[in-house]
Order: sequence, then C-alpha cells, then structure tokens
Amino acid sequence: MLDTPTYLDKLNPEQRRAVEHAGGPLLVIAGAGSGKTNTLAHRVAHLVVNGADPRRILLMTFSRRAAAEMTRRVERIAGQVMGTSSGAVAEALTWSGTFHGIGARLLREFSQQIGLDPAFTIHDREDSADLINLLRHELGFSETKTRFPAKSTCLAIYSRVVNAEADLDEVLKTNFPWVATWGPSLRDLFGAYVEAKQRQNVLDYDDLLLYWAAMMKAEPIAQVLGERFDHVLVDEYQDTNRLQSSVLLALKPKGEGLTVVGDDAQSIYSFRAATVRNILDFPQSFSPAAQIVTLDRNYRSTQPILSAANAVIGEARERFTKNLWTERLSDDKPQLVTVRDETDQAKYVVEKVLAGREGGWQLKQQAVLFRSSSHSGALEIELTRRNIPFVKFGGLKFLDAAHVKDLMALLRFVENPRDRVAGFRILNLLPGIGPGSASKVLDAMAAAPAPIQQLLDTPSPPRATENWPGLVEVIDQLSGKRVGWPAELEHARAWYEPLMDNVYDDAEARKADLAQLLAIAAGYPSRERFLTELTLDPPDATSDQSGVPLLDEDYLILSTIHSAKGQEWKAVHVLNVTDGGIPSDLGTGSTAELEEERRLLYVAMTRARDELHLIVPQRFFVPQQQSHGDRHVYAQRSRFITKAMLPLFDDGMWPPLKPLDPGAIAPNMPKVDIGAQLRGMWQK
Repeated sequence: MLDTPTYLDKLNPEQRRAVEHAGGPLLVIAGAGSGKTNTLAHRVAHLVVNGADPRRILLMTFSRRAAAEMTRRVERIAGQVMGTSSGAVAEALTWSGTFHGIGARLLREFSQQIGLDPAFTIHDREDSADLINLLRHELGFSETKTRFPAKSTCLAIYSRVVNAEADLDEVLKTNFPWVATWGPSLRDLFGAYVEAKQRQNVLDYDDLLLYWAAMMKAEPIAQVLGERFDHVLVDEYQDTNRLQSSVLLALKPKGEGLTVVGDDAQSIYSFRAATVRNILDFPQSFSPAAQIVTLDRNYRSTQPILSAANAVIGEARERFTKNLWTERLSDDKPQLVTVRDETDQAKYVVEKVLAGREGGWQLKQQAVLFRSSSHSGALEIELTRRNIPFVKFGGLKFLDAAHVKDLMALLRFVENPRDRVAGFRILNLLPGIGPGSASKVLDAMAAAPAPIQQLLDTPSPPRATENWPGLVEVIDQLSGKRVGWPAELEHARAWYEPLMDNVYDDAEARKADLAQLLAIAAGYPSRERFLTELTLDPPDATSDQSGVPLLDEDYLILSTIHSAKGQEWKAVHVLNVTDGGIPSDLGTGSTAELEEERRLLYVAMTRARDELHLIVPQRFFVPQQQSHGDRHVYAQRSRFITKAMLPLFDDGMWPPLKPLDPGAIAPNMPKVDIGAQLRGMWQK
C-alpha cells in the first residue's frame, strides 16, 4: 500500500469507513446531501491505489453521464497519489455504465452461447409500444366490442411483470385493476410480442436485464462473469428492481467485493418496478457478512430544514434509522404557508422568487417542485404574465422528437433489416407508400435469407417511383459501410432532409436537431455503439423547456419531484402540500404506496439549501366536474405534516390577514345582545 493517505483527509469518519472497507458485502446508507458520489468515487480510487485492477472493477450507475462523472472523479483522486499515471486509470475503468448498457455489452459478448444474433438492435419505449400496437391489430384486439388497453398501457403491464419478476394476474390485480378482465388476451399478446422480437432480432429495454438475468442462471457463464470482476459497485441501489437484484446476487452470491450505495428514504420509483425491499433486505441477503455504514452528515441544507425533513421521514413504517445533521446552523425555519387557492399559490411563489433575486440569488438557484406535471399550470401562467423566464423539466426527450426518431430508424433498419418497426417507419416516410405496401415489402424481406439484397432487388411500388431510388441508394451505401462512421449519418441526413420539407411546417428548426445529432455521433466509434448507447441513455432536448427563457441566460427551475432527485437549490418551493397533492389521490391505495408518497415529500424537502417553502392551497378548481356547483374542492394540509411537527415550521397564512380597524365601524351603531336572544330560544 502506498504511504500517502492524504487524499482521504477531507472525508469525515463515516465516509472514510466506507472508502477503506475491505472484503465482504458493504451497504452504504447515504442520506440526502451526505457526499454519496464523492464517497463512492473515493472508494473506487482507493481500490485502484491499493492495487486493484481497474479492468476488473464493475461500476454501475443510473445514467451514462453519472458513470462518466464518476470516472472523472476517480481519475482526479487517483492522480493525487499516482501522478501522471492516473490517466491510465480512466482508460482502464472500462466497465462503468448503466445496468442496461453493461447488459447490452455482455449480451453481445455472449450472444453465441445464448442464441442471440450479436447484430441485434434495441427498441426504445416508443418503438416497443409501436410493435405491440402492430400485434394488437394482427390479433384483432383493436376491433373488440369493449375497449382493449392502449399500446402504452400494454407495454407498462409487460414491463412491470418482467422487472418485478411477478405473475401477470397479480400485476393486473394490484396495479392495473381496470384491465384485469383482459388477462388471457394480454398473455397472448405478450407471447406474440416476445416471438416477434426474436424474429426481428430486436431487444427492448427490459430484455437487456431479462436476458442478462437468464444468462446468469447458466452456471458456467455466471462463474466466468463472477470471476471477471473483483469488485462490483452499485449506485442508487434503492432504485433497483427485482431483476437487477437477481443479476447482482448471481454475480456475487456471497457478496465478496460487492458495494451498494443508496438511501431507502429516497426510493420513489416504484412506477418503474423499483422496490425499496432490495436495499432494506440487503443485510439479510448477505447475513452475517454484510456491513452497514451510514452517512448522516449533510453538507447541503441548514439544520432547521433537516430537522423538519427528519420528522417527516421519521414517521416511516420501515427504514434504516438515521437523522441527518449539519454544521450549517440557521435561525430561519422552513415556511409552511396556507394560501386561498392555486392562484394565490402562484402569486406567493412569484413574490418570494423575486425577493430572492433582489437578495442576490439567481433565478436558476431557485426551484419550484411538484408531485405531478399538471400542478404547475397556474404558476406557468403567472410567470408568463410577469415576464419571468423558466424551464420546466420532465418534458419531451431528444430521441422522442419525430424527426430524430426517423433518422435513427433508418440507421437501425440498416443495422438490423429484420427490425419491422424501424422498417415500417422508414417506408411510410415515402409519399405513395402506405401500411399495405410497406407490409408487403417487409414480409418479403423477412422471408429472404439476405433481407437487404431483397430490398435492393424490389421494384418500386407503383405510387413511389420518384422517391424509391433514393431510399434504395442510401440503404445500399449504409449497409455496405462504404462511407464509414460517422459519415454514414451525414449521408442519411442528406437523404432525409428533402422529405422533412414535405412533412413539417417547421422543418428548418428541426434540421438544427439533426445537426446536433451529427455532433453527438462524432463521439462514438461505431454505428452499433451509437445506436445502443444513445437509445439507452438519450440526451435531453431543448423541448424540455416548457417556458422560453427569452434572451435572458437566467431562468427559474420548474420540476417534478421525480426529475429533481439528486439536484439542489438555494431556495425550494413545493406546491400543493395537501392530501390529494402529496400524497396524491392515486398514491393512497396501499401502505406501500403511501410510504412512497412520504418519501417523495422527503426528497422534495431535502433539495433545499437555505430556504424551504411548503405551500398548502385551501381549495382547487376542478374543471372536469359537472358544470353546476362551485367546481372547487377543498383540501387540508398533507397528513405527512402532523400537528406535532408544526413547531418545526413557521406556520402562517398568505397574504397575511389585516387587523380589523375599529374606526371603520360606525360609532353610533347600536349594540345587540345576541347571547340574550339565544338564551331566549329555550324559554317558555
């Protein structure tokens, strides 16, 4: 071991315990703002500094960007000790990425052993839903007398069954009771969906985990992979599902070299089939060898904010006990503000945001968080009226834009010509080709031993003679890989852009996105890597901006609580802290759902550094109700803020009630003895 421990000097004792842990399974319970990322990066660097081969370290995070940031930190920390050789550490730390990204690499590597064509392509969620929709039509479910579930609902059901390793009937009963009567038909649909994916040599997101977990049940493969990695480290373990847990247990059945980091109090993704049970049950899964290190020192928030957040999560039915603390003392308690309605809520937020700006905070150092994207409607109107720029997170992603999906579909179709969804999308771009003629072309390709050659030999459909030669030419160029990567994408764009002018009124604006796609492509060594990694971890688009930031570089942040996880701001305003808001009306059906709603509020509160405002509107406008009546519903403070917690807040009304002016009452007004009148009601 190198005698230079100075790189650990800035860690607190609990962080250092986690970093220096040796041997068996380690669970790091990392509270909000406790330096989790820094601790995990130091642990990886510490392993390398002390002789671990970085090529034998598997580091899994929940985004490719997080993995890249972690690698940069590891390189910087290792560089303090190893000097100029540190650059080699980042290059050698090749097995860092997301669960899905690592899974895709391993499936290609072991494709022959598990019966996969290594040239498989990966469908994103929309592509998967489109394939299910095609099968719905083929099976006749779209023509039933009663409404069959929509394609997105079908995909959500399938995904939950797979990721939760649950039975279809149980998932329908628990999570989708309104479609439970369609159980047998859905089973048929999902069977056809699996067969179609295998015929077309495509995998969806869930397959990357499903195949990986199934592959690990083959003992020879599990042994090879288990021996390949000396250390396996997993970030955000509270957000893993049962399938991911199965993979980890198969990789390291005894937990040797396994480190998982997370916070059960921030487990808020059950709608993706994540289960808090993975982190809660970790000690039992590896008993008695498992060690637990708790990081409870918070470097983000003031103590009054943490005291309130601790009180909220302290009511949880089951959790790892920890109370966040900090040296950041303050006399300012979090604000618990009752307002009349959503309009006043919006006005209150704007007033406080502008006051913060006048006090020296940028708009982007302040955030407004909400349980559901629809909750910010009144605020967006008020911000627009007051000419305050804002950006709202949780919108359309880059690869969801139709024109970007078109170009990606062309690349996928060339990479895997049996990908029917991609082929269908491309063929239908051509004027004169409809679903019928596209299906004939794709059917012929599917039956041919050389699908691309079959397409090249196919005569032009009668109504597409003008555009058919261009499509055939670009597919011939790309399939032969004669122009190389990323020049292939430029050729694809040259073919596609003239078609855009006929499809989109704003084609010129959309072409800027294609230029951005070209810039992104330059960072990938091959078309296959580009398609795989961009599909699994797409970048955000400017379409995330629900409000236009005008010409000002500063803007207020609006975000759902789910999208805000991992972020922090100087001031945080949480909308609709009411029963029906947090917890949501849809989140009170079971104890588990209610507990997740509690964790959502905790996550929102712990995003704040200096100021926290929880806002409680007394009534809400409900447009979908019948036209007669008030069309308002009345709400009460969230059940998660109990009466016993009120001393932890500055609890008040806004706008504050004005004191009654005695002089406003007429001096000669006669006095009325109402008490005597009421007593007289009961006298004979």
